[in-house]
Amino acid sequence: MLAEGSLAPDFTLQDDEGKPVSLSSYRGKTVVVYFYPKDDTPGCTKEACGFRDAYDLFLAKGAVVIGVSPDKPASHGRFRAKHGLPFVLLADPEHSVLEAYGAWGEKSMYGKKYMGVVRSTVVVAPDGSVLKAFPKVSPEGHAAEILAEL
Repeated sequence: MLAEGSLAPDFTLQDDEGKPVSLSSYRGKTVVVYFYPKDDTPGCTKEACGFRDAYDLFLAKGAVVIGVSPDKPASHGRFRAKHGLPFVLLADPEHSVLEAYGAWGEKSMYGKKYMGVVRSTVVVAPDGSVLKAFPKVSPEGHAAEILAEL
């Protein structure tokens, strides 16, 4: 994960409509960037819906939410529509942003090791620095955990 106080790496990824979105375009706002493994899976849905349900509270604190996963833009579009997600989901199929933020790493399931998304969140301050990093988070109650830090 990135060190708190360090400059958050800028990035440009496609949203669910294939339009490019850059972190730098949010300069001046607090940005909650959460990294998740896969659209429409139980844990990822729980986490996304937590951010959805608290979205107005994030906005009231001057923060925006961005989700990043390796899924393609079309998958993000279906996921956003199905669950009424009001925030941007970005596609990182090459894992470049996931790697830059320390959210891509070795995982294990049923004794097998593989590379995948480490569910984590980085809060980027209005000046582009890392305000807080949350490595290896649990989807349950994560949005409330982030709100408590803002």
